[in-house]
Amino acid sequence: MTITGFLSQLLQVAIALALAPLLVGWVNCCRAWLANKRAPSLLLPYRMIRKLFAKDAVVAQNASPIFRLTPYVVFGAMTCAAAIVPSLATDLPFARAADAIALVGMFALARVFMALAAMDIGTAFGSLGARRDMFIGFLAEPALLMVLFTASLLSGSTSLPQIVDTLAHREIGIYPSLAFAGVAFTMVSLAENARIPVDNPATHLELTMIHEAMILEYSARHLALLEWAAALKLFNYSCIGLALFVPFGIVVSGTGWQLLLSAAPLLIVKLAIGGAALALIETLSAKMRIFRAPEFLGTAFMLAVLAMLVNLLLGA
Repeated sequence: MTITGFLSQLLQVAIALALAPLLVGWVNCCRAWLANKRAPSLLLPYRMIRKLFAKDAVVAQNASPIFRLTPYVVFGAMTCAAAIVPSLATDLPFARAADAIALVGMFALARVFMALAAMDIGTAFGSLGARRDMFIGFLAEPALLMVLFTASLLSGSTSLPQIVDTLAHREIGIYPSLAFAGVAFTMVSLAENARIPVDNPATHLELTMIHEAMILEYSARHLALLEWAAALKLFNYSCIGLALFVPFGIVVSGTGWQLLLSAAPLLIVKLAIGGAALALIETLSAKMRIFRAPEFLGTAFMLAVLAMLVNLLLGA
């Protein structure tokens, strides 16, 4: 384990935990500005999490241990995902575990526990949200895998650090396979993070909510961990997109730890631009019906497969 790897690993996890709520606050501010409204405070997500941690948890009498365990499992899975995504550097102690398939497995683990906890209490809203989330998940995960496999074809490995090392040294240009994969990844990210047009994180309407329906029974520290984990998931997807499609500025293996001092501010700038782009997409889009989600994610899967075919047939 090198000093650069150790420092970058600690710094990556610390930045993810600290800035994930800020990214959510930034997106909310950009959405308000684009809608010509007064923006909420950037620190509002931090205040909400702090307030929830100070409250006493209320748990239903018929709740099983799965219900109590789920917030910790989901938060731990998102933290582990933040540790293996090379957002700052590729020389990571967790590099052996930083596999594309393992990353998708982390997201799937969190989804399964969320669905089980939502159905555990037996309420109509929880079961409705769990079914809808699994419905979205089994369509989104194959598309995400195809995107990651397209990137792995360029590097000859499913290891995320090696993929980033390869993409960072490629000449700047427009590659058709990465262009198709980028559009597919954007569509999957919107669906996986419960964003418009698939879901609306600001609504509690029965006919539209998915993620919010699964956490209605949670309170206090449990709800704080789930909200923090949701912010981490958005942060992780943003970092995956930056690592695959904008890898410039990530410290590659064999370089000095001093480059981390410039990689961290550059990551924050790229996240700010990505958050503003996400707010723009949500502002220009309308919430679709839940039954239109298969068409949306089916298109994402088709684009991801097309990216693989273009790479295999044209090598571009």
